[in-house]
Amino acid sequence: MKLKLKVWRQKDSVDKGRMVNYDVEADEDMSFLEMLDVLNEKLILSGDEPVAFDHDCREGICGSCSMVIDGQPHGPQKATTTCQLHMRHYADGDSIVIEPFRAGAFPVIKDLVVDRGAFDKVIQAGGYVSVNTGSAPDAHATPVSKVAADRSFAAANCIGCGACVAACPNGSASLFLGAKLTHLGEMPQGQPERYERVVNMVETHDDAGFGGCTNTGACATACPKEIPLDVISQLNRDYLKATVAGRRNKG
Repeated sequence: MKLKLKVWRQKDSVDKGRMVNYDVEADEDMSFLEMLDVLNEKLILSGDEPVAFDHDCREGICGSCSMVIDGQPHGPQKATTTCQLHMRHYADGDSIVIEPFRAGAFPVIKDLVVDRGAFDKVIQAGGYVSVNTGSAPDAHATPVSKVAADRSFAAANCIGCGACVAACPNGSASLFLGAKLTHLGEMPQGQPERYERVVNMVETHDDAGFGGCTNTGACATACPKEIPLDVISQLNRDYLKATVAGRRNKG
């Protein structure tokens, strides 16, 4: 199939950037990233600079393949990362607009590559447990309800791709933050630092330049791992308990 691409090209972080038109031929069995590989091979053979874009596992696991396709983070397919989007969902002659994630906390480095280091800072602020959990316990030695376990596992599906931030009109990372807090907060190992964690991570989130949440729900719609919107409710509850109720440092 023949496709017309409009791709964001930006030489570096200070360049204004612009949209550039390209024609490319792709097979319907190709993934979206393989289609971009074909474009880059064509550009290299013609002596042009290839399009820079992030990728790693190409299996929907790492979250690297962050780009906005036709105005939607990761493209039009629900619960699908860019690397899992296939060209069979397009028709011969289609035009596709490809841009980087747009958010104040995610500055563009080059072309479709953004700096998502702000996520790393949020994780470093509390996205871990520092208690000594010892060796693997016997099964059921520490009782955990199925409801709590299921909720923790659902939140742990977050791959930190940033689609929630790119979709949010405020550039908030509350879905990402809520997922990380819920993932740890539902487990016994996460309890000793639960309220210290939420305060530190929220403060780092705000300092990193992410916006506030106004519950539009665009984040959950764009999330390729379908993180539920109610993790933001848990984030807010824990933050209120830690600050208003004065439970910080008390566990």
